Parts: sequence; structure tokens; C-alpha cells
Amino acid sequence: MTLPMSDPTAWATAMNNLGMAPLGIAGQPILPDFDPALGMMTGIPPITPMMPGLGIVPPPIPPDMPVVKEIIHCKSCTLFPPNPNLPPPATRERPPGCKTVFVGGLPENGTEQIIVEVFEQCGEIIAIRKSKKNFCHIRFAEEYMVDKALYLSGYRIRLGSSTDKKDTGRLHVDFAQARDDLYEWECKQRMLAREERHRRRMEEERLRPPSPPPVVHYSDHECSIVAEKLKDDSKFSEAVQTLLTWIERGEVNRRSANNFYSMIQSANSHVRRLVNEKAAHEKDMEEAKEKFKQALSGILIQFEQIVAVYHSASKQKAWDHFTKAQRKNISVWCKQAEEIRNIHNDELMGIRREEEMEMSDDETKETEESALVSQAEALKEENDSLRWQLDAYRNEVELLKQEQGKTHREDDPNKEQQLKLLQQALQGMQQHLLKVQEEYKRKEAELEKIKDDKLQVEKMLENLKEKQESCASRLCASSQESDYPLEKTMNSSPVKSEREALLVGIISTFLHVHPFGASIEYICSYLHRLDNKICTSDVECLMSRLQHTFKQEMTGVGASLEKRWKFCGFEGLKLT
Repeated sequence: MTLPMSDPTAWATAMNNLGMAPLGIAGQPILPDFDPALGMMTGIPPITPMMPGLGIVPPPIPPDMPVVKEIIHCKSCTLFPPNPNLPPPATRERPPGCKTVFVGGLPENGTEQIIVEVFEQCGEIIAIRKSKKNFCHIRFAEEYMVDKALYLSGYRIRLGSSTDKKDTGRLHVDFAQARDDLYEWECKQRMLAREERHRRRMEEERLRPPSPPPVVHYSDHECSIVAEKLKDDSKFSEAVQTLLTWIERGEVNRRSANNFYSMIQSANSHVRRLVNEKAAHEKDMEEAKEKFKQALSGILIQFEQIVAVYHSASKQKAWDHFTKAQRKNISVWCKQAEEIRNIHNDELMGIRREEEMEMSDDETKETEESALVSQAEALKEENDSLRWQLDAYRNEVELLKQEQGKTHREDDPNKEQQLKLLQQALQGMQQHLLKVQEEYKRKEAELEKIKDDKLQVEKMLENLKEKQESCASRLCASSQESDYPLEKTMNSSPVKSEREALLVGIISTFLHVHPFGASIEYICSYLHRLDNKICTSDVECLMSRLQHTFKQEMTGVGASLEKRWKFCGFEGLKLT
């Protein structure tokens, strides 16, 4: 980085006033015959660039300051920076893993070689896809190269020294979304996810506590080994775990009960040892506390002596003989010593408070024990009084039982009368229940008879229906054979009244308008607008009689199958 220095003499004068050797930005001496002892500011020692806080490197550029772009010269073209007062060019949102940029505004005469010459300064180019419409896509090897390429957005490009429009253009560089970039980014993310999962798995395996060793099955040999281990203090915890597992598995039975009892007895023998160990550790802890308290009190005494030295030095008799820097150091040291002394003093007071609280806890325990003893005595007295009251209640109950036995003997005739009345009432209820059961059976029989009659009537009705159907079929056959001339007469005049003739005309007109036919419901809905008394069955019967005028067809497939009537009067006229 180079900065212009218009007047080196002024620069050297300013550094000379500060007592510094006049150096340039690059560190070269400006005045070789400079004498540091000839500084213009007396009383200040000469300053060297190696002193802390006085480096010759300028401070970093703040992020808010706009970056000034410069002209970029290439072999075949020149890039001119945009106006710094204009806002920065707009860009789209950056796709994940973007390594491809869109470059627009290229000169019409621009070639792929010129594009490579301009953008290879940003980094390694993997591929270029150039279009005929003055734009291209460039794919770089790394993602950070895209940021360097975006720096060129807004530059004006000129090929050589030509001023022709085909040799000039304004570059617009923006992020581009490419499938290859997205695929590589997804692969990288999956790889990172696999590495993270592997790292977590390894961390979990590292932090997982080791699984306990498997416990052997019970046998007499293993029992003797465990019994020996129970007697050893170093192997006691392992042996106790084995004993616990055997008991939980249900290995205890009549044959092995004595062995298990001996092992439990061996485990019980360690209780006294553990209590003694705890007492020894508590004694060691008390001794360590006492030593710590004594050492802390000695440290506090020395701190008090040091603080007293500082205070005595701060008095006017000695204070006036120290310099300002020495006074400042003494005051700082005094404050630090006082703070440390106060911290240690608070710690010592906390230890004493804990001891006082333990003493008070012991006193409260003693008072609680005495209170419990007094409560136990009071409960004993209450128990004795309750026993005496219970004996008195028992005597009273026995007396009451004797009196009740006497009264029962006196009330025997009254009870016999009551029992007789109750027996009579029960007999009456039994007789009534028998009558109800007989009526229920009789009604059930009647209901069965009615059901049988109903079945017989249904069978008779079915037989009558069958006979009627057979008779109707016979009559139809006979009418078809014998009444053929009568049918001709009926066919000659199918319309019986003027009303039917009107209906035929209206239906014919309606169906003539609907060449694809209409259902009987649709026709009747149209006729009901004219007359509400028209019946659908009558209309269908009339249309079925006029076979040469109307015909019925089936339309649709499957569920959409539908019967439709069509007008065929013109065809019928030709046939007749």
C-alpha cells in the first residue's frame, strides 16, 4: 500500500519535533544525518518506531468508508470504474454453494479469450458458457472467487483504444444458480453432517461409562471365592456387587441359605470399619481446616502490616519527598493490598460463621433430643391412661351384654308373633309369584299360536299370488292368439281422446327440439308446467302405444345407463 507524500521536508520536520527518526512510509530514512538528541521538545526522550503504540503501519480502513475503485488495465481491454457517488449495483440473493456468476453487458465484439483475461484475476475458472446476446456464465473453482468477480460489477469495458459501440459495454456481475453448484454444496453438507454424526458418536462413546464386568453364575466354588473377597478390604466393593446380583437373581434357596448368610455376615463386619474410616477422615478434615485457618490468619496479619506501611508512607512527612509517578504507584499498591486483605478477611469470617453455625446445630440437636425424650415420656403417660380407659370400656360392654340377654328372654313372645306375621306375608308373596308365572306361560302359548297362524296366512298369500301370475300369463297368451284382429283395430286408433291428441302434439314438438332424446322425467317436468294433473305413467303408456311416432333407446355405459324417448314421426310416416 502506497500513500502520496507531497512534502517530505514537512514530514521530516514533524517527526523531528516528536524526537523520532524521519522515516518514509516504506521505512527508508528521509534525512540520513538526523541526530535524535537535537529534538525541539526538551524533556521528552527520543521516540523510536519500535515503541509500543507507534508503529509505522496506518490504521485499518473502517467498514463504513466507501472503497475507491481504480482503472484496471488488461492486455486486450481496459476497465474503467463506475461513478463512486452512484449506489452499488443490485444483486440477487446468493444461492447456497454459489460458484457461478452471470456476466452481462459484454461488448458485441468480446470473445471468450477477453472474458478469461478479465476474470482470471479473480481465481481459477473451470468453465465459461458464452451466449450470442452479450452475456455469459462463468464457473469458478471456489466460492470466495465469486465475491472477487462481483467487485467488477459496474465497470465499463473498452476493447483496446476503440470507441465503437460494439467494442464497449458496462459489466453487470451477479450470482447465478447452477445445478452443479447446488449438487456440490449438498454433497458437502452431507459430508459435514456425516462427519458431525461420527464426531458425536465418538464423543458419546468416549463419555459413556464403561459397562460393568459380567457377573458369574452362582456355584459353590464361586461362592467360596466371593466369601474370601468379602473379607479383603480392597476387593470388598466388587464382591458386594456380585453378592447383590446373586440375591436379585433368586439364587438363594434352602441348600445355599447358609452360604449366603455367612457372606451377608462378612459384609456386615465392614460396617464398623467404614464408620472408623469416616471418623478418621472427619478428623483429618478438621485438622486441615484448623491449619488453613491459622495460615489464613497469619497471611492477614502480614497484609495488615503491608497496608500499615503504605498508610505511613502516605503521610505528609514522607509523601512530599516522592515523585508523582512514585506517589501514583504507592496509592495503586495500597488499594490492591486493601482489596486482597478484605477478601481474605471475609473468607476467614465465613469460616468462623460456619463453625458457629455448626456449634448452634449441635446445641439444637441436643435440645431436640431432650424434647424428644420429654415427648416420649408424655406419650407413655397417655398410653397408660388409654389402657385404663379401655379396661373400663370392656367392663361396661360385658355388663351391657348381660342386661341385653335378660331383655331378650322377656321379649321372646313378641318376637314369635312378629315371625308368624312375616311368614304369612312371605307365603302370600310366593302365591302371587306363582300366579304371575302361570299367566306368563299362558301368554307365551298364545303368542306362539298367533305366530303359527301368521305363517299359514303368508303361505296362502304366496300361493294366491302364484296362481294370479299363472292366470295372467295364460290370459295374455290367449289374447295374443285370439284377439289379433282386435289388436289391429286398437292400433288403428291408438289416440282415444282429444286430450291425448294434444299431449301427442306437445310431446312431438318438445322431442323435435331435442334431437338426442329426453328421459320421461324431463318430458313430464315440461308437461307439469302446463297441467299439474298429468301423470307420468299415463304419458309413458301413451308414448309406448304410438310406436311409429315415438321410440325408446338406451344411452350411456355402466352406471350412466339411461332410457331416452326420441321423436320418429317422419320415419314412421315413410314406413306407413
